[in-house]
Amino acid sequence: MSFSLSPEVSLALAAGRPVVALESTVIAHGLPRPRNLELARRMEAIVRDCGATPATIAILGGQVKVGLTDDELHYLANTDGVWKVSRRDFGPIAARKADGATTVAGTMIAAAWAGIKVFATGGIGGVHRGDRTDVSADLPELARTSVAVVCAGAKAILDLPATLEWLETAGVPVIGLQTDEFPAFYSRSSGLRLEARAESTAEAAAMVKAKWDMGLTGGAVIAAPIPAEAALPADEIDAAIDRAIAAAEAQGVKGKAVTPFLLAKVAELTGGHSLKANIALLENNARVAAEVAIAL
Repeated sequence: MSFSLSPEVSLALAAGRPVVALESTVIAHGLPRPRNLELARRMEAIVRDCGATPATIAILGGQVKVGLTDDELHYLANTDGVWKVSRRDFGPIAARKADGATTVAGTMIAAAWAGIKVFATGGIGGVHRGDRTDVSADLPELARTSVAVVCAGAKAILDLPATLEWLETAGVPVIGLQTDEFPAFYSRSSGLRLEARAESTAEAAAMVKAKWDMGLTGGAVIAAPIPAEAALPADEIDAAIDRAIAAAEAQGVKGKAVTPFLLAKVAELTGGHSLKANIALLENNARVAAEVAIAL
């Protein structure tokens, strides 16, 4: 598979300047048009405003692109049939010279290839509710790939206690940024206590660096709660998620299609409030990731 860095990203890495990886699944599959393109541009702008270089990652024509042009962002945001790419999909998509949007796992892989250590996303995948054998590829990727992932916890549609247990077993540190609880994506707290708390992005970066300096490979989760003004009440969002899961089961939605279906259904059931919350936490995570990258 061919691999390319944008000129902006290449220059930043060569000069040792901070770079933040950004995923593309949220653009191709996570948000409705035109909000997806608006959000992609906004996250890149936030990273730049903080003093770091954004590197949105995708696969176009079978080529891994680390850093997209605005035309490429526009293409990705407005094209149907884009693959959702995790570790297992790189070979098939390269052979077919197809287009793909990278998940958390896929983005981590490409970021590590490029030498990028920090990645901002909305929420990581995890263990699915009702079936603990259904585990997102994001979790084993966090266990093996040395990239720090800034997120608002795991997506609230998942089994959060089981997800935390999986990460603990795999030795992945979960660092709460100014919180003792694992954030619940749309809500600031989940009732699930974390062992590690950082009072600042610099302290979070120091924790991650200390791990890697000890020769301990694998990633880390830096869990940044959604801004308070954008958070949704836990009981409201839980009720919407339960209804969305029931709808997915009734319609026989399976595999990769489950998460986009549930997110869209929850947005519908909350009158768009969950979509606004999703955008707010993504923008916040871009800022946090830029600060972590600068500290590293």
